[in-house]
Amino acid sequence: MTAPSPRVLGLMSGTSADGIDAVLTEFPGWPALHGFGLAQGRDGPPALSEVTGRVRVLEHRFTPFSDDLRAAILAAGRDTSNSSDLAQLHFWLGELLAEAAAKLSDKADLIASHGQTVMHIPRVDEGRGWMRRATLQLGEAAVIAERTGKPVISDFRPADLAAGGQAAPLVPFADRIMFAEAGVRRAIHNLGGISNLTYLPGVGEQVLAFDTGPANALIDEAAALAGQRYDEGGHLAASGQADQALVNLWLKDPELLTPPPKSTGREYWTLAHLPGASGLSVPDLAATVTAFSVQAIAQSYARFVLPHGLDEIVVAGGGAFNPVFMAQFRAALAPVPVLTFEERGWNSTAREAAAFAVLGYYAAQGWPNTLPRTTGAKHAVIAGKLSLPPR
Repeated sequence: MTAPSPRVLGLMSGTSADGIDAVLTEFPGWPALHGFGLAQGRDGPPALSEVTGRVRVLEHRFTPFSDDLRAAILAAGRDTSNSSDLAQLHFWLGELLAEAAAKLSDKADLIASHGQTVMHIPRVDEGRGWMRRATLQLGEAAVIAERTGKPVISDFRPADLAAGGQAAPLVPFADRIMFAEAGVRRAIHNLGGISNLTYLPGVGEQVLAFDTGPANALIDEAAALAGQRYDEGGHLAASGQADQALVNLWLKDPELLTPPPKSTGREYWTLAHLPGASGLSVPDLAATVTAFSVQAIAQSYARFVLPHGLDEIVVAGGGAFNPVFMAQFRAALAPVPVLTFEERGWNSTAREAAAFAVLGYYAAQGWPNTLPRTTGAKHAVIAGKLSLPPR
């Protein structure tokens, strides 16, 4: 009798802080889970040629955040909360992650929870008061394990940071398993709060991945000034006029010109960080930060990706549903084809949660699950910590 394929439930809340994606994945033909890291070294991970394309998304459910929870998350990211606020937010998110997981957890062998990033400091910046590198993801995994009765892998980023890396990006490790294709030079591009890409030159080839700057983060800030949660349909940006002189100034930001590996977060890309932004009307501001975000992406491709050759870009994340953003994106990257996950027949909203399901599976097996070339770490690490349920 054939053993059932391992199943892992991935939980993800991204930098847009809009809610929790719960994605049930299956690993057909992969080794069974055998001891949650305690048996590491007994078996090594399978070769990429054997498993590329062999992760299936079975179910996906989205649980939106309430306005007050989203406000608390964004306040934590702006460093405007205290330790009491953070402690309560940590367990508040744990409860919500457990609720999101409970809908699918009975079908899973393991849960992998990324949690919610509220602060990411990949390098020292004394001017901002960042005296040491650090990263913080909230959402207590012990609550998830207690409520679901399943083992949970969580807190994926600190191990890479301890090894000298930036703790990001981590998703490219899974991207090469899920989306690499022989003979195709493909970029997987995420338009969440922050914009990031994974360049996949082929199966087993060296991966290039990094953050290109903001995607929705600045647009969301501009929309909030108009009383909106986000710029739905890009209507706010479409009603304004972009200030190209300001865009050109912002494109000189050292973060954008720094070669990979590199990563950033909402704590860096804020309207307060952009000189001249406060002098614009809200529609013009939305138009200007939209243009800036797109042109920062195009600049990154021109400097760091296109010299290697590129056949197509496939876009995921909330920004893929903003027609104004996508029209500018396609124009800026022409003639390279820019497709959405949905146009490829894939599920864009499931991508990151599915990726952490892959990382969680590897961590549970005791296998390294990071790419030092993309994070800058001295060596690959086993990213993730185990929380066991009650017996």
